[in-house]
Amino acid sequence: MDIDLSPEEAAFRDEVRAFLAKELPDDVVQGAARSPTVFVEPDIGQRWNAVLHKKGWLGYQWPKECGGTGWSPVQRYIFEKECALAGAPNLTVLGLKLVAPVIWTFGNEAQKRFYLPRILSGEDYWCQGFSEPGAGSDLASLQCRAVRDGDRYVLNGSKIWTTHAHHANRMFCLVRTNSDVKKQAGISFLLVDMNQPGISVRPILTVAGDHEVNQVFLEDVIVPVEDRIGDEGQGWTIAKFLLENERGGSCHAPKLSYDLEQLEKAAESESDGRGGVQADDTDWKRRVAKARLGIQALDMIELRIISRIANGSSPGPQTSLTKLIASNLRQEIDLLAVDLYGVVGLQLEAQRPLYGNSSPEPVRSRGAQLAAPRYLNSLAWTIFGGTNEVQSNIIAKSVLGL
Repeated sequence: MDIDLSPEEAAFRDEVRAFLAKELPDDVVQGAARSPTVFVEPDIGQRWNAVLHKKGWLGYQWPKECGGTGWSPVQRYIFEKECALAGAPNLTVLGLKLVAPVIWTFGNEAQKRFYLPRILSGEDYWCQGFSEPGAGSDLASLQCRAVRDGDRYVLNGSKIWTTHAHHANRMFCLVRTNSDVKKQAGISFLLVDMNQPGISVRPILTVAGDHEVNQVFLEDVIVPVEDRIGDEGQGWTIAKFLLENERGGSCHAPKLSYDLEQLEKAAESESDGRGGVQADDTDWKRRVAKARLGIQALDMIELRIISRIANGSSPGPQTSLTKLIASNLRQEIDLLAVDLYGVVGLQLEAQRPLYGNSSPEPVRSRGAQLAAPRYLNSLAWTIFGGTNEVQSNIIAKSVLGL
């Protein structure tokens, strides 16, 4: 959806377009296009991060005093939209968009000075230690324990569904520091060095056969008290802040629109099995139109949230609307891809080229090759970051007042 831009904003859009045309590497675009997972592999994502960091744009959601651009919400929207239209990979949010705002909001000056530059430079690659085998949607029931021992904590427990833990050297982690109070009040927020004895990472393969998530085991793991963010027992407040940023810190509509447009182009040459092409099929047109309307509705909600932020307000519970709608649209669009390619799109391969121009060309088209794994991985969208059922409850209570 187009919005009315001021002359300054239009000039900024043109600057972003020119930068992307010149500096976005073709093989990074290909890497993003070939990836079936939520996050691209670090060797692709970190290359793009480095390009943006060199330009000074990696911290595009960060305030200037923290090393960011200090851009307005409208500028951030323009940047995300133009990146999506250019086929740039999604930035890995764990460091840049999740823990960084926590550090500059709740951290002390020493923590800001140490951690924020390392996030921008790529020296630290983060994973998120929230969910546990017995604490998913009921996150406050977590049992990973941190016992204070002088100027350090000793951690024991397990975290699960930990994205890219096998790549990360740091983990931001919710732990239980007090069992004698209300469960939310006994949680603290710690920053954990992953490169130490006592930490083991066990891979969990997704239903599509990809290694993106893990279970992390912590046995007598040491965390200095100086790596606690905020006060002891403040972890639940910090976690709610982080999750609100996660759901409302980015715009999903531009990327969804780009992906739908790619499918529409593919449908113009894909046979419908009846002598025509899929693009002319009535049911296909109906489903594409439905998805397009959903994306436009999502875009309006995200623009409304941007307006709230621009006026100095928090994103608010409307972020649950964006999470709910974006998750459903992601699955809807990826199912369209499976249906577009028919039986050919249902095949899973033991080995498939994911990224890089050096990969051999598959017998099937790239779209057909990735249709099934992308759809299977998209099923997680309605689960991670708060299930759709949880989001519906938040909307009912906080938005509709039910």
